[in-house]
This record gives sequence, C-alpha cells and structure tokens, in this order.
Amino acid sequence: MNDTTPDSLIPYDEIVQEALRAVVGRVLGEVEAAGGLPPGSHHFYITFKTGAAGVEIPADLRARFPDEMTIVLQNKFWDLAVAADHFSVGLSFNQIPARLVIPFSAITAFVDPAVEFGLQFQAVAEADDAEPHGDAENDSEQGGSTGVEGGETPDDGSNVVTVDFGKKK
Repeated sequence: MNDTTPDSLIPYDEIVQEALRAVVGRVLGEVEAAGGLPPGSHHFYITFKTGAAGVEIPADLRARFPDEMTIVLQNKFWDLAVAADHFSVGLSFNQIPARLVIPFSAITAFVDPAVEFGLQFQAVAEADDAEPHGDAENDSEQGGSTGVEGGETPDDGSNVVTVDFGKKK
C-alpha cells in the first residue's frame, strides 16, 4: 500500500478559497444593503495584499504598506459598494479621506471580533514570505489609530478557519 497522497487534478484548494472569500462578499453586501453600518457590535478587520492585482489605494498608503495592510470597518467609513469580485469603501487615514478598491482575491484575513469569527486565506499568486506590517491607522471613532497588528487573528481556538491543502510530506 502507498502512503503518499496522490496529486489532485481538481483544484480543491482554489475552489474552497474562492468559496470562503464569497463569505466576505456576502457579509459586506448585507452591510451595504442594510444602510452601510454593521449591525450591533459587529465590526470587521480586513487584511489584504496592497500589491495584488486590482487593488486601488492612494500612493502614500502603498508606500507605507508595501506588502499588506489591515483596515477596520466599524463606525467611520462611507460609500461601501460591493461587486461580485471586489468592494470599495471610503476611509480616513490621519484625517485624510481615501477611497480604496479591494478585490476579494487580495484579502488574506477577515475577522469579526464581536463574535470571534475569522477567516484566513492563502495569498493569491504571491509565494514570497511577507514581513509583518503595522496598524492600518485608519481613524477610529475616538480619533486614534485602530487595527490588527501584523494581521493577527484570535489564537484562542475560536471561530477562525484556516484552509491549507499543502501536500503531505
């Protein structure tokens, strides 16, 4: 009997990643349909690759976050618009408004700390090891910075889903 797992001709990992990213789109779409603010105490940390295809952010943010960035959607954001393959949103960074366009394929993490729910995704088409990044520093309700350092997600065994279909060795 052979102990090695055969290579799949069906891209299960890509199919599952795409389905999980659709969860993010559905959640954001429901927020958009409900008037643009998350219900109750829900709020979202969304980490994405700033250099991924289709990402549109101001040049100064790209310079500050050349690899990865985390934004917070809680109280101070506007013009949330969700499409089939991306979303756009207005946020303020150091009191300067900015419009961001983020394809779902660029997202590497989605967390709703209000209910300890999180998803982590494999980076699309980038195999380089990323260096840790700092806070997104988009303005919070109190005027300070807020965010998830280094794209952290709860490590307490809560509802974080990580899918990795790497080959067994």
